[in-house]
Amino acid sequence: MKIVMKLFPYLLAGFFLFRLSAQKTIEETLEKYNRGTVPYITVSQLATSENAILLDSRSREEFQVSHLENAIWVGYEEFDPARVAARVPGKETPLVVYCSVGVRSEDIGEKLMAAGYTHVRNLYGGIFQWKKLGHPVYDSLGKETGRVHAYNKIWGRLLTNAEPVY
Repeated sequence: MKIVMKLFPYLLAGFFLFRLSAQKTIEETLEKYNRGTVPYITVSQLATSENAILLDSRSREEFQVSHLENAIWVGYEEFDPARVAARVPGKETPLVVYCSVGVRSEDIGEKLMAAGYTHVRNLYGGIFQWKKLGHPVYDSLGKETGRVHAYNKIWGRLLTNAEPVY
């Protein structure tokens, strides 16, 4: 019994990684991990939108490798609705939250809606889908780059049309 208890965390981690690795597409990943609580906006809809404020909910390291043009970093673990309110005081302002594929950004979108923002959207497929469809991303110096932080090697399998950074 003691051996089973000692091995349990490793078995649990292995099970989680196996289930995660089973996701072959962004669509499958979003269907599995998202609840649909934040309406999606597609890459094509965002590409033609002129007034949405982009909020990047990835880690600062991910954001520095590349991000969508003019995006504001809000983070995930560090997310604070008060910081957003200081930059975006109008609760009716259209906000688009994104991350790698759209899982973390759904969580942040929920927090924004709870804070009273009324027009929050989650970018379907995140920065991976944005780049996959040929749109530019920018590094910390504001220069276009072909690199995207892939979060880790498992999630990186979903990144196409970009150089993964880990």
